[in-house]
Parts: sequence; structure tokens; C-alpha cells
Amino acid sequence: MAADLIKHVIVLMLENRSFDHILAGCPKLQQKYTPSGINKLNGKSYRQTPGAARRVQDDPIHETPDVLVQLKGNGGVAQNGGFVLDYAQSYPMLTDPSEVMKYHDQGALPAIHALAGAFTVCDSWHSSVPGPTWVNRLFVLSGTSLGRVRMPNGIMNLNLHWYDQPTIFDRLNEKSVDWRVYFGDTPLSFLFVHQWSPENAARHHHMMAFFQDAAGAADKFPPFAFIEPAYLQPGANDAHPPHDIIESDVLVANVYNAIRANDALWQSTLLLVLFDEHGGFYDHVSPPAAIAPDHHNEEYTFDRYGARVPALLISPYVGNGLFSDLLDHTSLLKYLQDKWGLGDLGARTANANTFKSALQLDQAPRADAPARVTVSTVSTGAATVQVDALNEHQSAIVAMSHNLESMTDEDPNVVAARSRHVLTGPQSQIDAAVDRVDSFLAQQKQKLLG
Repeated sequence: MAADLIKHVIVLMLENRSFDHILAGCPKLQQKYTPSGINKLNGKSYRQTPGAARRVQDDPIHETPDVLVQLKGNGGVAQNGGFVLDYAQSYPMLTDPSEVMKYHDQGALPAIHALAGAFTVCDSWHSSVPGPTWVNRLFVLSGTSLGRVRMPNGIMNLNLHWYDQPTIFDRLNEKSVDWRVYFGDTPLSFLFVHQWSPENAARHHHMMAFFQDAAGAADKFPPFAFIEPAYLQPGANDAHPPHDIIESDVLVANVYNAIRANDALWQSTLLLVLFDEHGGFYDHVSPPAAIAPDHHNEEYTFDRYGARVPALLISPYVGNGLFSDLLDHTSLLKYLQDKWGLGDLGARTANANTFKSALQLDQAPRADAPARVTVSTVSTGAATVQVDALNEHQSAIVAMSHNLESMTDEDPNVVAARSRHVLTGPQSQIDAAVDRVDSFLAQQKQKLLG
């Protein structure tokens, strides 16, 4: 058996884009599938076309009831025929609901498309659940959402959103395998109760620390790293509409370039670039049946995967091609379980396929990997964006930050003043949420110092 030369697994998970929406224009994908998907509405046909917008102002709805409409047949289309229908119903004032059928043509996303063209694309990787962000991020880190699919709306009811299940971080701790979470503004790994402990909270670092760590000695870099983008303005780079998707492409480029510039780290790393769910954008593949992770079915049966999402395997130990085994987010957990002999993470994970056979560990590391990828398209400057209203994801993050604040030792008068402050507008709510997360982290880390 070939030695496992991959000492570091780094996962960068972006937001809310389907596989076809991001990758349908890539040449090696078009060798397998020429974009020809169709939806119909009121007798009019809407076909897959290039030209997807950098900013989609009207965020396609992607709660579970909407996703199930999107995946149904409609208007003579046997499957995945409801994307345009659901978009039009969600935004009745839209004169043209065709945006959800569009994809980014080759080169429109310079970094993502360059890496897709140079490494392995997993073209059967599905989101774990036909639903929104939180449920799929819960699955990618624990293999279950304990029966929940709905996002909190303004207030995070801990009777519903109490996620105390074992996570990949707990299983790594049990085996003394080091890990870190690098984040842009508000790490959603704090959805998990166990992450609130001082020992686990101390492993969360702002993105600047990632670039510092990636430039250091490879043997000091953690074996497992999970990168969360910035979800909030200014500076959002998560790809969640209406944010400029080029900002997320810049993040992908910066992460790859940092790893690639450190040869010792590059020669021992597998980088995965993933998206948590499809965000209401069209994909032509109907999701197959799935195994429920546990007995929890309070809000959904969990017996079907969500839509396909982009997934790239990037390493000197992967080829330039496609990997088409059926995968979902728990495939990452299964791979890590097998790699480090980790403990149980539920039935979905136990039965998941992995991408291990895509790794070429019995061959010499590739010498033809791009030394650098660049994003030549000018960034729009996310810092100048005016926030007029919070989307459902941002509202949920604000709710999560209130929950974290309630567990700090801060002066109650200061907490109350900040709570009053957040009522002044969307940007104030965002700024306060980031402050609450930073305050929580600082206090938990201080506790470790005694």
C-alpha cells in the first residue's frame, strides 16, 4: 500500500452556487455534458445559457420547501423543472426570471476555472440536504443536523437550534490530531455546542493567521484546517447572492497561492474547494436517494441528497480529470475517518463513498501544477457596498451572535447598550455581530490563559 503523503487537509467552503452554475462552461465538463437544461413557465422556455451575473440582486430562495419545488417536474420537464417557477413565485415583480438558469462561461471565474481545468473536478458531489446553508454546514462538520432544516429568523431558539452532536473536531481531539478554523468574520462552526469550550474556541483564527501559518514551517501547519469565508459586508467573499462572486474567486486564488508558494506545504496538502448548497441555481442532475443520518426527522426525512455543488480536489497527488463517484459532504467526513481512524459520525457518514481513489499516492507528485492563479477581473470593492437589508443567512448569523454574547462574562450594561445599538440598521447589526463573535473568542481564549 502506498504511503499517505498527504499530511494536511484544507477545506475552503463557499456558499450557494450549483455545479452547473459554476462549472457548466468548463471545457472538460462540456466534453461530458453540453448545457442544454430547460425549464418552462407560462408556456415560455428558459434554457441554460452562459452569462451569469457577478451580482444576483434577487437571491434565489433555497429553503427546503422551495428546493423540493425546484427539483420537481414542471411544464413537461420531467425533473429539475421548477427552478424558474420557484424564482418567479418568490419575486413576483421580476420581469425576467432566467437568471437561475444561467452559468458562468469559461474564464468568468478566473481562479476557480483555472483550478478546475488543472486538477480533479468531482462532478457527482451533492449537497447533503435539499435545503439552506445551516443544515448543509452542519452535515459537512458532523454528518447530521439533528432533524433541523429551517434557518432561525431573527431569534435563535435554542430549543430548536441546539447542536450538541459529536463533530469532526471532537473526533480529531480524541485522536490528538491538531485542527484549526480560519474565518473571515463569523465562523458558523460556532453552531456546535462543543465548539464553545475555551479549548475549541482557541483554535479559531481570523484569515490573516491562515496566510501567516501557510508561510511558515509545513510541519507546524495543522493536519486539518477548515476555512470559512466572510459572510457579512463590508468584505463579504462567500459567493452568497447578492455578493459579488468575484470576491470569492479572489479568496480561492489567495488560498491556493499561499499554499502553492510554500513548497513543503504544497507537497503534503490536499485542498478541497467546496460549496455548501446550490442556492436556488439550476443544475440538471436530479439528486438520488440518500441514507438518513439518524432517527431525527423533525423537519425533514433526510432521505434525498440536495442538488449538485462544485467540488475541486487540488493537490500534487491528484490528476487533471473528473471523478464521478456519488459523493456528498459526509464523504469528506468518511475520508477523514478512514485517514486518521476517527470515531463514529452517524449512519450517513458510515455509508458514504469517498474520493480516496482519486488520489494518486502511488505516483510521483505532479510537477505541472500552476505556480499561481490570478484574478484579472477587477474586484468591485466589497468594502464600499451599502447594506440595505439583511438576507436570511445574515439574519441567522446575527441571531447566532446574540446567543454567543449571552454566554460571555461581559458587563450586562455593555451588552444591553450594544443590543440597543444593533436596532439602528442592517449595517449596524452586521458590525455588532462581528464584535460579539470577537468578544466571545477573546474571552474564551483568555480563560485558557488563566
